[in-house]
Amino acid sequence: MEKFGITIFALFGALFLFCCSINSFASPVLKNNETITLSVPSMTCGSCPIIIKKALNKLNGVKHVAVDFRSQTAVVTYDKQKVTIKDLTKATKNAGYPSTVKNDPSPANVGAK
Repeated sequence: MEKFGITIFALFGALFLFCCSINSFASPVLKNNETITLSVPSMTCGSCPIIIKKALNKLNGVKHVAVDFRSQTAVVTYDKQKVTIKDLTKATKNAGYPSTVKNDPSPANVGAK
């Protein structure tokens, strides 16, 4: 019975160390992520959000896109080391839907043109 307790203790210890090491690798990636809201006023039908989402997701560095037809916005989470705000607005414009930044970008992103 004592060996079983030692084995369980060792397994939990290994699991703890493994989880801690994963967090140390994930932290730098999360620091590069930025989320902005784009205003896309030219959406006129239910297929517009699908087209906009596809266009934004094609960009290397875009992590998540949520397009809302009612508010005519696209919320984009992206890696600011790989893609810029200018890239995002250019992608929507090239898809036929010009966009502008709805919320104020951070100073780091303004210079990333």
